Amino acid sequence: MNTREVFERAMRPERLTGEIHTDHLADDVVLEWPFGARRIEGVEAFAAIAGPARAALPFRVDEVLIDTVHETADPEVIVVEYRLAGTMLAGGDRRESPLIAVIRARDGRITHWREYQDTLAIAQAMTGS
Repeated sequence: MNTREVFERAMRPERLTGEIHTDHLADDVVLEWPFGARRIEGVEAFAAIAGPARAALPFRVDEVLIDTVHETADPEVIVVEYRLAGTMLAGGDRRESPLIAVIRARDGRITHWREYQDTLAIAQAMTGS
């Protein structure tokens, strides 16, 4: 399974709500959000943080809209431009937010995920302003 296939499997909407899925992550995965100054090391640390964080979200992810997947000179690395689209739990409004991720996968599992989020767009999507 190549990196794009691993990304597409990981980002199925049914995998982004409810139960935390980690079968697409290497045990020693590194996840980073540079604009949020966050870094998580290891699948266990991710699962411990992701469960409560997901439970606190005020929306349900309905779609992952992949705009572009850029292949790189390194066959393990892709750059993905995508949008998460979802429904607010209160009110039912539909919102979406753009993201870019640099992803490395090896042996069918993600070893490094660096995601760049438009934090202003996310805040506006969450508040509707």
